[in-house]
Amino acid sequence: MTTNGITGGAPNTKALLNGSGYMELNLQVSDPELVEALSEREDESERHDFALSALKIGVIALRQAQGNIDADSIRKEGMRIVENVENRLESHRAGVTKQIGDSLQEYFDPNSGRFNERVNRLIENGGDIERVIRQRVEEDGRRLVDNLGVHIGVDSPLMRTLDPNATNGLVTQLRQSTEATLTVQREAILSEFSLDNSGGALKRMVDELTKSHGEVSEALKMEVASVKADFSLDNEDSALSRLIGRVELAQKQISSEFSLDAEGSALARMQKTLLDTLERQRVTNERFHVEVTGALEAMKAREQEAKRGTRHGLEFEDAVFNFVSARSQKAGDFATETGTIAGRIPRSRVGDAVVELGAERAAAGSRIVVEAKKDGSYTLAKARAEIEIARKNRDAEIGLFVFSSTHAPYGLESFNRLGDDIFVVWDSEDTSTDVVFDAGLSVALALCTRAKAHSDKVGADIAAIEEAIIAVEKQVEGFDEITRLTTTIKNNSENVLKRARIMSGTIERQIEILNDKVGGLR
Repeated sequence: MTTNGITGGAPNTKALLNGSGYMELNLQVSDPELVEALSEREDESERHDFALSALKIGVIALRQAQGNIDADSIRKEGMRIVENVENRLESHRAGVTKQIGDSLQEYFDPNSGRFNERVNRLIENGGDIERVIRQRVEEDGRRLVDNLGVHIGVDSPLMRTLDPNATNGLVTQLRQSTEATLTVQREAILSEFSLDNSGGALKRMVDELTKSHGEVSEALKMEVASVKADFSLDNEDSALSRLIGRVELAQKQISSEFSLDAEGSALARMQKTLLDTLERQRVTNERFHVEVTGALEAMKAREQEAKRGTRHGLEFEDAVFNFVSARSQKAGDFATETGTIAGRIPRSRVGDAVVELGAERAAAGSRIVVEAKKDGSYTLAKARAEIEIARKNRDAEIGLFVFSSTHAPYGLESFNRLGDDIFVVWDSEDTSTDVVFDAGLSVALALCTRAKAHSDKVGADIAAIEEAIIAVEKQVEGFDEITRLTTTIKNNSENVLKRARIMSGTIERQIEILNDKVGGLR
């Protein structure tokens, strides 16, 4: 069946593309549905148009289907790329967050941060701030005192000059200068009005009048007598007497101005001004001293608060480790500070120090964990729970818990042994309590040796070790009793101290027995 390029005969795969822009196809249609649909249209032109429409619709559908497949592929690939990018971004975010957290912890961690360490160095006793303030205050105070002493002190040139009794003082010099000047002026005035002075004004006037008016000599004598009367010191109402009185009055006024006895004198006012200035300076110094003292008291309060805080606890841990390290090194053992290192339990740092017995020990390789606490919240039960965790965390056979004497539970004995754990109370600043710490270390060593017993001979030595441990415990109990007696019974202090020395000697001998027995097992 053939309809305008659609043929139902043999298949022909050749397609001819003419230059006019159309293609001639010879197609073999075998699909029953297509054959039926084409057969329904008897008109050849109608069948041709129907076949072209069907072909066009099929091509469009195939293209659309191909486009959907590509879009699905692109979408899946895009989702895979987005997922990879999200994973990379999440990994990068986690890494950046961890780095920032580690950096912030390194600087601002309350236990080991560099920032807190620097602040503590600034505000601690003898720190940078206290040293600078003390240096400034002392230097300024000494400088101020020296300057005031030099310029206005009792022996200063100013005070010596203002001293009214000083022969070369300012008051004496002013008085002498004024008196000398007034004396010279008075003598000059008197000489001018004295007839005995041939060059005086009065003598010259008398001679001139006598020469020019001799005829009135008698009248002149009377006038001269009157003039002499006005210039006579014997007459209190004379002009000269009044002039000398005014001069003396002026002299007295000048002298009074430079006298400390006159309340309103210039010298008294100057002295009052100086004293007021010194008083204000003294008040300022006292206020400054009070402020500095308050600042120092605040620093001391902060220091005491720091002593009660974490930093003081770390100092106690350092003191405990130094004590253990010194004893271990002397005995041939190895002490390691582990307070900042995680142990077998993930992220757990319980166990401040570990003592590993040396190769010469019978229990070589055994481990003793030491936990130090200067914390008033720790009871004996809480300490037992923590030392048990410390033994597991540090893989140790024996635990030694050291309480600070200032923060130990009330009524706790200085030495306690509960199974494989030993609890002692120690004062890092009192060497008399070192014997209790030594007893704890020796008993811990003995317990390690007992755990490693492996023969009859060793078993016999272990029995001796057990006896020595029991003796140490009893003697330490007696030592605690003596310590209490020394603080409450002062009348019997000599006997009590004597008994304390005996008990301490007994403890030391039992410790030597422990060390000898343990050493004999090497």
